[in-house]
Amino acid sequence: MSTTSSDASSAPRPEEPLLALASLPGVPDAVDSVRRAVDRVYGHRVMRRRSNEVASEAALRAARGSAALSGADWALEEVRRRSDFGADDEARTVGAALRLTAEAGQLLSIWDQSPVRVLARLHLVAAGGAGPADDTVGRPRLAGERVTETPGADATGPLTEAPLPGAAEVAGRLEGLSALVVAGSSAPALVTAAVVHGELLALRPFGSYNGLVARAAERIVLTGSGLDPKSVCPAEAGHAELGRAAYAAAFAGYLSGTPDGMVTWIAHCGRAIELGVRESTAVCEALQRGAA
Repeated sequence: MSTTSSDASSAPRPEEPLLALASLPGVPDAVDSVRRAVDRVYGHRVMRRRSNEVASEAALRAARGSAALSGADWALEEVRRRSDFGADDEARTVGAALRLTAEAGQLLSIWDQSPVRVLARLHLVAAGGAGPADDTVGRPRLAGERVTETPGADATGPLTEAPLPGAAEVAGRLEGLSALVVAGSSAPALVTAAVVHGELLALRPFGSYNGLVARAAERIVLTGSGLDPKSVCPAEAGHAELGRAAYAAAFAGYLSGTPDGMVTWIAHCGRAIELGVRESTAVCEALQRGAA
């Protein structure tokens, strides 16, 4: 028997899994704190006329922060002045982060329809034709394929030390993540962004640059959700400021899957956004003084 549209609209919907996370103790406070911080920077007088300049600077700081978390901890001015990003492993990581930050804004309209397609594109952009063999770029890894954050480097960190899911598990969980995104949710943007970020860190679906891709996906969610539509709140810079040790500890909370662990990860992501807001607020103040 078919279901009419009125029947469908009146049928009870199962609880959205992200809403369950959003109701955990401590998460509403993190969500409110992030919203207040974002509202403050968007209310700055400089944002009315010079938001493009603030967004450009935020993108640079986001790329620097994401690269630092992947082992290429360059000074901001070094990132700003360099033009050669193929000289060594660190330079390639910084170059990949810069390309991803630029590309993320071009993929907003596709994300809600085909997240896996966007992730494949992000990996293709990160790899940039260098490093991994061409047939591994832009697709989830197959059984037995090696995973490294930066091709040619042996850097260790939370991505390399966490248990690595098998290819079949990766495929299934990517499908589940995609279905969650496509279905949409009324959960706060912070919660959705944190889950997307954490799940991609946990899966490491590609042979390389998974951390960079995960953080770029977080950026896409925060921008596309309307929380940060001008992309002036670089969470990546905040994650870097909190440090790799804190990042790894919070990620361990996500991996645990426990309520407390999930709250720790979501709150950490919220604090990173707030620190990114602080970075952009400083840029606004510098522009207002004519110092930038």
